[in-house]
Amino acid sequence: MSKSTTSPRHAAAYWQRRVASIVLDGLVWGLLILVALPALWIVLTSVRNPIEINSTPPVWIPRELTLEGFKPLFGQRTTSTGSVPFSLYFRNSTIVAVGSTVLSLMLGTMAGYAFSRFRFRGRNVLFLGLMLSRAVPGIALGLPLFLLFARLGLADKLWGLGLVYVAVNVPFTIWLMDGFFRELPRELSEAAEIDGCSHWQAFTQISLPLALPGLAASAIFAFLAAWNEFQLAVVLTRTIASKTAPVGLFDFTGQFTIDWRGMAALSVLMMIPAVIFVLAVQRNLVQGLTLGAVKD
Repeated sequence: MSKSTTSPRHAAAYWQRRVASIVLDGLVWGLLILVALPALWIVLTSVRNPIEINSTPPVWIPRELTLEGFKPLFGQRTTSTGSVPFSLYFRNSTIVAVGSTVLSLMLGTMAGYAFSRFRFRGRNVLFLGLMLSRAVPGIALGLPLFLLFARLGLADKLWGLGLVYVAVNVPFTIWLMDGFFRELPRELSEAAEIDGCSHWQAFTQISLPLALPGLAASAIFAFLAAWNEFQLAVVLTRTIASKTAPVGLFDFTGQFTIDWRGMAALSVLMMIPAVIFVLAVQRNLVQGLTLGAVKD
């Protein structure tokens, strides 16, 4: 009697959970497709025929795939546009993004540790000032930075642009790492200092390994912010020697026409290093959850 009464109930509950899971999975996949649709459209545009790009209504699935849009990026001239120095733009973006990311992580991590572990005069005011600096839009900094860089001889210099990105990314890195260090038990650092470690050794050998998830998240943000930044780069760079890839997209803009396929091709090549970097750091993000938890 109990089997006949409980069995249908269990079956109904099982199918309710099953349907709810399927609906939830469908919603998640729908949101993922919606978010990925612009990137997919850029990829398809880079391999389309030029006629399909400007056609109305739009052609969703290309009838013919071609790599003609990538030729100007590798020094081959076409009838519609000249060659684009993609290798130089890629080199400049890599130097600026990687260099500014490394410096931002170094400065932001040490400052975040100091804010979370030490008490000093003006600490709250300084921290609040750093956070408020993030509220200033990048476009508002363009003209003041251009005038300052012109006076100091930093205009059209890669390392000058890198310093700007460091200044922009350090406040966020400080805020993020400060939160991670606050979540770590202070007793770990104190125990290390009792065992004879200095503040620096306690930071590098105890706290830093445990804060690797925050370091990975900060690295992703700082790298992508520098790799994709356009507003400041277009103001502070003038020649091929310092232009980054986002500024190089203007090479496909003529007086009366725009090479949308060429711009999409350059955008696809720009996405590849960013995706690789995020995947590599994401792996370290997961590994960092257990690093330092076990003492040898």
